[in-house]
Amino acid sequence: MERSRVPLPIVHDVHAERCPVCGLSGTLATREQTRELVARSPAMQACLRRAARFVDSAAPLVLQGESGTGKEIVARVLHGSSRRGARPFVAVNVAALPPDLLESELFGHARGAFTGATDAKEGLFQAAEGGTLFLDEIAEMAPAIQAKLLRALQDGEVRRLGETRPVTVHVRVICASHQDLADRVRRGLFREDLFYRLRVLSLRVPPLRERREDILPLAEQIIAEAGSPAPRLSSGAQSILLAYAWPGNVRELSGAIQHGLALCEGGVIRPEDLPEDLIGGLPAARAALAGAPVLRSLAEVEREHILKVLSACDGSPASAARVLGIGRNTLWRKLRSYE
Repeated sequence: MERSRVPLPIVHDVHAERCPVCGLSGTLATREQTRELVARSPAMQACLRRAARFVDSAAPLVLQGESGTGKEIVARVLHGSSRRGARPFVAVNVAALPPDLLESELFGHARGAFTGATDAKEGLFQAAEGGTLFLDEIAEMAPAIQAKLLRALQDGEVRRLGETRPVTVHVRVICASHQDLADRVRRGLFREDLFYRLRVLSLRVPPLRERREDILPLAEQIIAEAGSPAPRLSSGAQSILLAYAWPGNVRELSGAIQHGLALCEGGVIRPEDLPEDLIGGLPAARAALAGAPVLRSLAEVEREHILKVLSACDGSPASAARVLGIGRNTLWRKLRSYE
């Protein structure tokens, strides 16, 4: 798949073209623009193919992945590609709200339910009726609200603060976390019953360092969105972007490109226009500044080849192992080391 067109949808086009690789929806309109979800790498294509299998399920889904990998974008792709696509997609960052306010936001409240509640308010569960409720950073949810969320998922009902009668809701819940939820359960920081209720389906969104084929297309997309005329990346700048590990993932890449756009001259983003932390301690980046080629380790080349073969075999480890000429256990060990 060269690119899958993408979310941040406000209106779903039911006639949108489907991607021939993952089967997810093509164009999705936004208030400002139509963007593209870049997915040229085998790792991201495999992620989207798995996501496509979940598209019309009503079961809760947990998206795991490092911060900045685009978990909300994947959630929006799933919503927009599903039968729920014409209904609301409502997102809330659990970590951004204090527990009392989050409870009111999710479930709503009656007039006079607490000091300052001068009017009744509909909660986000009701606002997302028939659609998708996306709970970002679910690991940060307070224990008391975890219990209410569990009840809502089990019964399909919510009760607004200050009211006694529940309201039935039909909402798909997708949640995301950059933390290991299973580990938080073991440490007593997250309810075990809620964990298993939420993780009916699960999907790992790969970090940018596992998606190196996507780095330059993403950079070009960010540049294009900055307006016209769009500058180009010099070969040295491209080498630096490809050599960097991107601990902040796509969010960090966006910041680096914005830095380059602010400093570039003559319509070209050069190595010296990129943030200093990209080049200061990176031998490959310093080589790019000097005009030398970027060298890759054997492990990096092997990993890329294995993931490409796995993608070509439709994610089948047994088929991939045969093509690679290695045992399935050996392949499993290598795949686990990439996680």
